[in-house]
Amino acid sequence: MPDRATCTLPSDGPERTCAIAQRLGAVLSMGDAILMTGDIGAGKTHFARCLIQSQMTDPEDVPSPTYTLVQTYPVASGEIWHADLYRLGDPNDVFELGLVDAFEAAICLVEWPDRLGDLAPRHALDLRIENVDATDARRLIFSGDEGIWAARLAEISHD
Repeated sequence: MPDRATCTLPSDGPERTCAIAQRLGAVLSMGDAILMTGDIGAGKTHFARCLIQSQMTDPEDVPSPTYTLVQTYPVASGEIWHADLYRLGDPNDVFELGLVDAFEAAICLVEWPDRLGDLAPRHALDLRIENVDATDARRLIFSGDEGIWAARLAEISHD
């Protein structure tokens, strides 16, 4: 297994989480995947929404894909796919969604990536969002292949 680059960033609320998402969005390229984990209500959809809107020429509403499973958004560099796999019954359903092909051609933001099983992209960036206490504070823990993500994580870790 390749060496892992890691980065832990604190967030004191939704605005800070959004700023981190925007910084990450600025360093992504087509073919990148972000696999987001965290408890229900941790802020995965909020993070994805901020990242997606930061890449849009004309920001629009970005609904949660909880019921549609996948939403796609055109951006200047291609497409962003936002998937919420919480309700996915079988990892093979990922093929029907077109997500496997999107992993190579688009930026993919995936909530509940454990539902992917062996289909998770090997070079994805893992993001775990943890509740810190009863407030809106969060801890965002990024981890990805050293060769792919180290420089980009260093870039987003600076304000």
